[in-house]
Amino acid sequence: MNLVNIDCLEYIKTLPDQSIDLILTDPPYNIAQYSTGNIPLPGRSAVNNDLGEWDLKEINPFDFVDDFKRILKPDGNIFIFTSYNLIGKWHEAFDPEFDTFQYFIWHKTNPMPKIFKNGFLNSCEMIVCLWNKKHKWNFSKQNEMHNYFECPICMGKERLKNPKHPSQKPLKLLRHLMTIGSNEGDTVFDPFMGVGSTGVAAKELNRNFIGCEIDPIFFEAAEKRIRETEIK
Repeated sequence: MNLVNIDCLEYIKTLPDQSIDLILTDPPYNIAQYSTGNIPLPGRSAVNNDLGEWDLKEINPFDFVDDFKRILKPDGNIFIFTSYNLIGKWHEAFDPEFDTFQYFIWHKTNPMPKIFKNGFLNSCEMIVCLWNKKHKWNFSKQNEMHNYFECPICMGKERLKNPKHPSQKPLKLLRHLMTIGSNEGDTVFDPFMGVGSTGVAAKELNRNFIGCEIDPIFFEAAEKRIRETEIK
């Protein structure tokens, strides 16, 4: 495991060519600008609808194309979590550079309720999937290989309370993607590590992990969490 507390755009320049088997990451969605503040709930505390300052820094997919291509092994895969406002930008930047650009849907079975009943529940998130011909792929049963996966958002013991990361991803989903797109002993890279969920999944599945996180508080939590994870 190699964990670094630094800007990923700076750190990625130090990674060797063709050294990564799987890039699995969750960059900021840049949706904080659309937030309307806290959401009042009858009989309970208001829901914090504001993301951190980190989400206000614009993400430009074109900044990652050259280095992602350079560090990825010829048979490697890339999975990038994203949102409706950035999916087109990721497609514009990466589709011409890879043989395949697909999307994968995570359906959250327990999304935040729509208190005012004035729109759809925000129950789905998108994941950009990229690879070239002859990429490694652990295909299982046909009915298990849909580009769609259902599981709840992080709850209970898995959800970190301090610090609380607003976009912490569930291990069940990360393990599913990692099992399909990599093998034991492979190296997984997450340039936006957050509180280390990708690293936890990688260690559980006996993968090597490189994680980068610019926020020192999240980095410290990720480092502790990954260190305390046992290989299953």
